[in-house]
Amino acid sequence: MSTTHHFDVLIIGSGLAGLTAALRLAPTHRVAVVTKRGISDGSSSWAQGGIAAVLSAEDSFESHVQDTLIAGAGLCDEAATRFTVENSPAAIAWLRELGVPFSTLDGSAAGELHLTREGGHSHRRIVHATDATGAAVQATLSERARATPGITFFENHMLVDLITRRKLAGASTDVPDRCLGAYVLDVDRDVVETFSAGHTLLATGGAGKVYLYTTNPDTATGDGIAAAWRAGCQVGNMEFIQFHPTCLYHPHVKNFLISEAVRGEGGQLKLPPHLGGHRFMPDHDPRAELAPRDIVARAIDHEMKKHGLDCVHLDISHQSPEFLREHFPNILARCAELGIDITREPIPVVPAAHYTCGGVVTDLAARTSVDGLYAVGEASCTGLHGANRLASNSLVECMVFAQAAVNEILAAQSPEAASLPLWDESRVTDADEQVVISHNWDELRRFMWDYVGIVRTNKRLERAAHRIALLQREIQEFYAQFHVTRDLLELRNLVQVAELIVRSAQQRHESRGLHCSRDYPEKLPEARPTVLTPAR
Repeated sequence: MSTTHHFDVLIIGSGLAGLTAALRLAPTHRVAVVTKRGISDGSSSWAQGGIAAVLSAEDSFESHVQDTLIAGAGLCDEAATRFTVENSPAAIAWLRELGVPFSTLDGSAAGELHLTREGGHSHRRIVHATDATGAAVQATLSERARATPGITFFENHMLVDLITRRKLAGASTDVPDRCLGAYVLDVDRDVVETFSAGHTLLATGGAGKVYLYTTNPDTATGDGIAAAWRAGCQVGNMEFIQFHPTCLYHPHVKNFLISEAVRGEGGQLKLPPHLGGHRFMPDHDPRAELAPRDIVARAIDHEMKKHGLDCVHLDISHQSPEFLREHFPNILARCAELGIDITREPIPVVPAAHYTCGGVVTDLAARTSVDGLYAVGEASCTGLHGANRLASNSLVECMVFAQAAVNEILAAQSPEAASLPLWDESRVTDADEQVVISHNWDELRRFMWDYVGIVRTNKRLERAAHRIALLQREIQEFYAQFHVTRDLLELRNLVQVAELIVRSAQQRHESRGLHCSRDYPEKLPEARPTVLTPAR
């Protein structure tokens, strides 16, 4: 039996962005947190490196801003960048108050924070919990949120679609649009439920699973971005997909990330021994291994294609075993499980899709172009990341913009939760050919990797667009006829996100940041964001 839930605020996603907003709102609002798997199964738990914030007397806000603008290849929104940077120390202070066990110089919880440095940063400003920062932060916030009376969790619940006034009114242009809640699939009960809320916040993460190789968890299927687009929201800069340069290359591990901090602490990228073990990054950029991620990823891609390699090597073995045990205990242990002793030998690595720099366009209050709907974290496009995200800026963006959304919600007049129609399944049946979904899923991820990867061409993008159009028709027909499942919903969202990525890439006639085109190798004199608006 389908159920209707009424809350003041509906938060979709339980990563750092979603839990920050939930904890901040819980004292005054009834909050629902919907998450499609467990509370800690999103990307936030996987973040290794840390959180960027100006906390040293030798550092400055201006330096952090300039590093971000440079990494973003001229496309960052300066107001969003300054807003994030200036609010980052307060976000770190809040996490420390909650008890997040950050690494300190003296080892005590109250000691001076140990700050590390990562590629693209001119100072040591990365706060971390050894090499498992995301896991430490997520564990602390999850424990606090579960113990907070004003927060109700709905695990194994997946967003089907957002509910808006315009959708209910039959797309009448005379109706002032507003998000009223969402339809959500209770995976365990196999029932679509209705959530009515005065405010809805998307914190659903990115879309790394649209690619064959990714560092992202299985939950990263672009659900919030696709649903917001269908609800009438603008999306921006979707062509800028950050490929992490160093994902562990091993047949038994599909997405283990080797942190940016390994290069920050002296790790060197080298060719295999049969090619002389040459350290190649100085050949590509004067900053060598400390160059921004897009440059490092393209350099690795170039060397792999040039020499016909399956991977390259990241060597940190010149550091002492004690140093590696202190700074990278999780990486050391995971590699050891796979027979790789990083104290004596290099780590085999390849680039992999890592971060979605674009997303649902928001303002500095995290508001989307649909009233009552907010987007925070990797699902959003605030303008902070521009054409390339600076390392460790993402977690702090989650907290800063979650707080901004909270401030906006607290200041707004809370509308009454609307009475919404139940999900209608009267004309659908159970699917008899699930193989269609799995086949289309595999095909999509493979051609996105081949045609819309680190280096692109017009011809490859045309091929991808053609395949996407065919898949969309097939999936829409399947969606209209059959009972929804999590696999079908994720595939529908991934195909929609793939279309947005390809369409955005086709509109950018230059190479900038993460978008590298062989047909347009030069950078245009003026940097402009790519903003797509849904047809009504």
